[in-house]
Amino acid sequence: MFNELKPLIIGDLEIKIPIIQGGMGVRVSTASLAAAVANCGGGGTIASVGLPPDTKDNRADVPKSCREHLQKEIRLARSLSDRVIGVNIMVALSNYEDMVRTTVKEKADYIISGAGLPISLPEFAEGSPIKLIPVIASARGAKLLLKTWKRRYNRFPDAFVVEGPLAGGHIAGYSLEKLESLKGKMRDEPLLENAVKDVLDLVGEYKKEYGVSIPVIPAGGIFDGKDVAKFLKMGAKGTQIGTRFVATLECSVADEFKQLYLNASEEDIVFIQSPVGMPAKVIRTKFLDEILRGERKEFTCTYQCLRTCDPDTVQYCIAKALINAAEGNIDNAVVFTGSNVSRVKKIVSVKEMIDEIVAETIEELDKG
Repeated sequence: MFNELKPLIIGDLEIKIPIIQGGMGVRVSTASLAAAVANCGGGGTIASVGLPPDTKDNRADVPKSCREHLQKEIRLARSLSDRVIGVNIMVALSNYEDMVRTTVKEKADYIISGAGLPISLPEFAEGSPIKLIPVIASARGAKLLLKTWKRRYNRFPDAFVVEGPLAGGHIAGYSLEKLESLKGKMRDEPLLENAVKDVLDLVGEYKKEYGVSIPVIPAGGIFDGKDVAKFLKMGAKGTQIGTRFVATLECSVADEFKQLYLNASEEDIVFIQSPVGMPAKVIRTKFLDEILRGERKEFTCTYQCLRTCDPDTVQYCIAKALINAAEGNIDNAVVFTGSNVSRVKKIVSVKEMIDEIVAETIEELDKG
């Protein structure tokens, strides 16, 4: 009989509850949420993107402001928790290297990096014990990173987050057309399960050849203990959960954002092509309806925060739209979500949520 879950071991790092909280930007996964998750034994993750307030001083030197506000969030999280704190950093950021080096300097426990393949991540973290965890959608991406990191840096990823199409926000490894074609039947096809199995097989080969253990952490559509137990039984060492953490007391977004989650139905979920250049999953809002009608929202770009965004041609500023969401200006916002948002029915504490998931997971594992 299971009395407790096995911890998620990533090298010499131990996460006592095998749940990592997803790094949700902009200003969704901040220090308050990350520290609360860490204090419950999970991996608390700060999203590095879009942290500075939109002020004249911050606009004058955006890289400096981003660096200082990331330092501030990591230090605040550390003041609130002495447990495992990591940072999610998007490869698509123009200041990606700076954000990685800042995170390393602040001695976070891990970096989770997606929205592109983090080919150069080890270079920017050289000499640090920080754990490097790429987000990939398939064994193909995992294999490319394994080979490239071995050749260039003589090291391997410390773990993989394998993300499926039920995930929220930007979705790697799938085109907008593919996601649209899968809409309505994603839950019936084991897309994440198949990807996780393939990556487990791949890291198993590397363990035999190189003696290296690379934990696999599924993400995307994981909602309750049944989901966690399913992947643990498959051989995953932990899971990443995002959407449910928005509806917690410790999440710092405005009440209007959380209420949108509580009111959302499956019919409210829409796929869009983000200015980042990747498809994204969002909740329908007034702003989104206007975008889907082809309207362009005029804006002034003082700093191209995303390498893949062309301010002269995109319909709107994704950073501003996501900031509006976090601040509760929903009529002018893009609101990212995962596929299970319609299952979110109440706002609870992080502890209540994690305790419930852990109890459900143990119950499922007991069934064999």
